[in-house]
Amino acid sequence: MWITGRDAVTLDEALAEAARAGLTLRKLQADSADAHAVGDAIDTAQASDGRLDILVNNAGGSLQTPYQFEQESDEDWHRLLELNVMGTVRACRKAIAHMRAGGGGRIVNVGSKAGRFGSLVAGANYAASKGAISAMTRQLAMEFGPIGITVNCVCPGLVMTARTRARWESRKTPEERARLLQSIPLRRHAEAEDVAGAIAFLASDDAAFITGVTLDVNGGEVMG
Repeated sequence: MWITGRDAVTLDEALAEAARAGLTLRKLQADSADAHAVGDAIDTAQASDGRLDILVNNAGGSLQTPYQFEQESDEDWHRLLELNVMGTVRACRKAIAHMRAGGGGRIVNVGSKAGRFGSLVAGANYAASKGAISAMTRQLAMEFGPIGITVNCVCPGLVMTARTRARWESRKTPEERARLLQSIPLRRHAEAEDVAGAIAFLASDDAAFITGVTLDVNGGEVMG
């Protein structure tokens, strides 16, 4: 099992956490917005293991661009689309070639509630980029299902990492935060483990007959 990322410290933290859970994880430092780095990382993993069975596209973010539409520049849009859309496009393109040769595989893309229902903390560029991930997931599922590749998408709501918590608290008043929490039937925000569990299911043999699905992981906040 391999993990990629831009930040060496974060990668080492992930490896240490995996080891505590009894998992063997290997790392590759790569920027998902770098076309060559994405391809090289996937080629390295495939060459090392002899095959590629699962791809999880979890890289993405808002890059701290403005979240008011009129303040979003062309450059803001370009940066978001390059990271959130083109990073996934390139990884899928490379992985599908290996999976075709291996007789099938699983791809799980990570979208966002923002791409389906809008966002309270990110802008239109982020929402549009994540909406594209859901649409692309369905198209790839249709195209590559005949060769045994399933393609699904997980769309989390607000996941309370340290970074998102700081942004959430800076952009919303305590009253607004409390009001949103009351709109979630489970009365809490997602933790990283909630999203990881959904991804693990879609990557498993238990989901062998599921493809083209966008799975909402938002505690029932939006039941579309």
